[in-house]
Amino acid sequence: MSEPRLSRRGLLAGGAATAVGALAACAPTGTSATPSSRSAASAVPAVAPASAAAAVEPFFGEHQSGIATMPQTYAVFLGLDLRADVGREAIGRLMRLLTDDARRLTQGRPALADVEPELALDPSRLTVTFGFGPGLFTAAGVESLRPETVAPLPAFGIDRLEKQWSGGDLLVQICADDGVTLSHALRMIVKDARAFAKVRWTQRGFRRSAQIQAPGTTQRNLMGQLDGTVNPAPGTADFDRAVWIIDGPEWLRGGTTLVLRRIHMDLETWDAADRVAREFSVGRRLDNGAPLTGRAEHDDPDFEKLGAAGFPVISEYAHIRRAHVQDPGLRIFRRPYNYDEGVTSDGKSSTGLLFASYQADISRQFVPVQRKLAEADLLNAWTVPIGSAVFAIPPGCAPNGWVGDGLLG
Repeated sequence: MSEPRLSRRGLLAGGAATAVGALAACAPTGTSATPSSRSAASAVPAVAPASAAAAVEPFFGEHQSGIATMPQTYAVFLGLDLRADVGREAIGRLMRLLTDDARRLTQGRPALADVEPELALDPSRLTVTFGFGPGLFTAAGVESLRPETVAPLPAFGIDRLEKQWSGGDLLVQICADDGVTLSHALRMIVKDARAFAKVRWTQRGFRRSAQIQAPGTTQRNLMGQLDGTVNPAPGTADFDRAVWIIDGPEWLRGGTTLVLRRIHMDLETWDAADRVAREFSVGRRLDNGAPLTGRAEHDDPDFEKLGAAGFPVISEYAHIRRAHVQDPGLRIFRRPYNYDEGVTSDGKSSTGLLFASYQADISRQFVPVQRKLAEADLLNAWTVPIGSAVFAIPPGCAPNGWVGDGLLG
């Protein structure tokens, strides 16, 4: 039986009940597969081709995909500001529309009215994750349901924040293993959000792909450091405790929060530092990520060990000491991406890190660590935060629902 027709006009202008009914009618009853025929977007075989291009991540579930998901090669973070006349009912229509786009595209099917449907047929582990910034709660008239910590972060002395990379009412995080798939999904999302919101910023990132190194391998940032060694492992009790919200507003249970920090790296002066100075600043060896008191990446650092001169081997101001959190349940979950905006006419690069931090409670997990880093971290000589945004990440949705329906429905 063919899929029921659902028009963009119906989602943009139709009433809530009509839109919900239409989405429920066209929701898949099982796992969608990638079409085997590239000439017909409607052909959906029972078994998808076994290839990286056809790899599919689930869309529906208790949690949104794109958090515990094994990180993809490419990411784009899209920050949107709601238009002045957009209130709760309109935001609900927007989220129904974007949810429908996401569920189709992530399963290798074109979005509604997609004029380049062939670009949607290779999902390449595409995920689309939505987040709500402080302004969305105000616009929707649900300020009382906003978690207290979903607000601009406290001021840190090291920050040099730029408006073009900060804030935002609505976040869309799009990740995939293919750049074409990513760009197409971004374009469809922006086109469908245009009537409701304006683009505030777009931040693109990348990391090494699974074709280059084994999945789960700790990534290197553009300073050459292994980034994310002490990270809660998805699927473990420590991860669940650190990331997923189990109390607080009922609409947010099963969700999380995201702090997105854009961190500029001064690679010119980093290049001028010798290897001993770099490793002393980090507290780890650059070749294999081992703490200066150990031999392998995941060895526990010994912060009490003294060198021949009687000083700690790992400096009091080394990055790993300042960032250390003893309780695994109070750690943050890092899902970082590098960014590179090219070089200037004199050959200097504009590069850094899109530091995506997920945690159940920003005030108990992210802020204390950031305060310690801002007070005295040797890496501050080469890094500076230039962007900052905070979002509540709603839980996942059921096949007959949409992301954010617990808050806006």
